[in-house]
Amino acid sequence: MPPTLILIRHAQALHNVDNKSPIPYIHDPDLSELGYEQCTELRQNLQTKLPSELEIGLIVVSPMRRTLQTALRSLDWLVEKGVPIQAHAGWQETSAKPCDTGSPIAALAAEFPSVDFSTVDPVYPDKTSPAGAKYRYTRDAIVGRAQSALADLHGQDERAVIVVSHSGFLRQGVTGCWFFNADYRIFDFEEGSGRAGEGGYRLRQWDLTRSGGMGWSWDHQIEIGEGVPEEDVVEPPV
Repeated sequence: MPPTLILIRHAQALHNVDNKSPIPYIHDPDLSELGYEQCTELRQNLQTKLPSELEIGLIVVSPMRRTLQTALRSLDWLVEKGVPIQAHAGWQETSAKPCDTGSPIAALAAEFPSVDFSTVDPVYPDKTSPAGAKYRYTRDAIVGRAQSALADLHGQDERAVIVVSHSGFLRQGVTGCWFFNADYRIFDFEEGSGRAGEGGYRLRQWDLTRSGGMGWSWDHQIEIGEGVPEEDVVEPPV
């Protein structure tokens, strides 16, 4: 049986202190002071409100600084219990702007030694060369990357998996849902999802998180791929 997914957006980072005027030129930004405070709130919420039947066996994280910091600040209680935390390039943010482009894996591995970077795509953080084409900011690339990332999780043996990722990718590629900073949503794979001729991997959200597990997120949805250009651009999503 495929695992239940707890999908988390990173806490506030330095590039989106003002969501109305994001700062795209900050390369791989760290969390802001408020972002670290949000991690504390998220940690408390997850520890007290996640249903007891969710046995979390794996944490998957985008290999960007703001997601790594969010995971280690909010999910340390799981890591201390022995839950592995693995970086996965498929869950990085969408655009090739500096704020959405990661750092070299060697540097990240030295800074975040508790994270397993061993299976990160060696092309990371490249998004612009022919080798990095699958990470481009186009509709086909984003939706295709999301399907590939979901396929990886669909085959996991764990009963529940936490993923720490980004608003644009989670909304436009994976779920169609809006995610506020440090908010989360819980999903199951739809029955038959991923079978040939069944329309790819599809998720069904728990009613518990319709406004986000923190209660901070909009409850309306968009179509998968909506707002993503057909041709490659470097503009980040709002």
